[in-house]
Amino acid sequence: MREELYATLDDREAAEHERSSYSVCFTSPEPAQITDLRVPLVLTEDNMEKPNTVTCCAPVNIAVIKYWGKRDEELILPINSSLSVTLHQDQLKTTTTVATSRSFQEDRIWLNGKEEDINHPRLQSCLREIRRLARKRRNDGDPGLNLTGLSHKVHICSVNNFPTAAGLASSAAGFACLVYTLAQVFGVEGELSGIARQGSGSACRSMYGGFVQWIMGKKDDGKDSLAQQVEPETHWPELRILVLVASAERKPVGSTSGMQTSVQTSCLLKHRAESVVPGRMVEMIEAVQRKDFTAFAELTMKDSNQFHATCLDTYPPIFYLNNVSRQVINLVHRYNRHYGDTRVAYTFDAGPNAVIFTLQQHVPEFVQVVQHFFPPDTNGGQFIKGLPGHCAPLSEDLKQAIGLEPMPKGLSYIISTKAGPGPCVVEDPTQHLLGSDGLPKKTA
Repeated sequence: MREELYATLDDREAAEHERSSYSVCFTSPEPAQITDLRVPLVLTEDNMEKPNTVTCCAPVNIAVIKYWGKRDEELILPINSSLSVTLHQDQLKTTTTVATSRSFQEDRIWLNGKEEDINHPRLQSCLREIRRLARKRRNDGDPGLNLTGLSHKVHICSVNNFPTAAGLASSAAGFACLVYTLAQVFGVEGELSGIARQGSGSACRSMYGGFVQWIMGKKDDGKDSLAQQVEPETHWPELRILVLVASAERKPVGSTSGMQTSVQTSCLLKHRAESVVPGRMVEMIEAVQRKDFTAFAELTMKDSNQFHATCLDTYPPIFYLNNVSRQVINLVHRYNRHYGDTRVAYTFDAGPNAVIFTLQQHVPEFVQVVQHFFPPDTNGGQFIKGLPGHCAPLSEDLKQAIGLEPMPKGLSYIISTKAGPGPCVVEDPTQHLLGSDGLPKKTA
């Protein structure tokens, strides 16, 4: 599978299908033909059973204490805990439709309009586990559970409203949305983050809104490696997030392979996991709970820098940042130094796009600063997307204090957003990505 919606999927070995398999974003097979001894009958849209269809959406999350490195590749167990902020789905989300029907002849999945391999091990892990829990609930005799579709094949269709595979946590939103939607279809309740983790590690954090920690756990079976909400999205209403999109291109080194190489070769990564992150997790949770922006911002920048230092310490080194990324780092530090105050912070995941944290009152000026030093393409579309804002004039003193050479067209656009909720069901049936025939309404 391409490194798109559900992350880099390196191992192509197909997991064994269960007797009742699934299908994801889906194309459906040719209508089956039913005959008796006298009159042939073809299933049409009018007389074919309508699929049971559910659509959900799930958010992107941005880690401020980074996850990098696994102690178990199959179960996706991390070498350190991590903490993230869930971004609002009004700006960044994955939408997934899952349909089940007795007329589906095989499990299928479509990602961003293109059919993909349903047999990838990570997809199969999530599908099997949801199915197992549904069967367990049926066997336990839950009277309120309707499992007529448990033996049916599944079609899955999933789309992002943001660039995939460019350091915007598309795999997290994708697998969180997949697991949440499957749980709705099959009546599975309770703790789901451990299942989402088996698709993509950071997906477990997208199962909750607000501020979320992924507890690394100690058990070999991973049962204690779960996500937990630290504070809800309403906790810090003044906090704002700006995603500076420097590139929507695919990463040269995927996260999965990058982590494997870092674990094998980086001494700094081992030191980070054992000696640095545990203390930072405590400090970050306290900073969030106190709404202490200075402490939150400095920890965020330091942890981002150390994460990318471990990438450089990897052999051969991994470069996720580019010249625009480094210019953003310089811009932030010079801006803060001008005011003698930590007003903005940056963090970078495994890609060149900067995520800026700041408080609401500083957004208008800082957006103008970004536009001044990264002049947009005047022939392009809207440069600032997302939450509405107003312009603020820039003083000559501030421009001179920053003193960087402008980089025209360095940024494609800015997404302005805030902390948001976890996954939710989309109630409007017109928003289903699959039609009544179980096939995607739109294809690439």
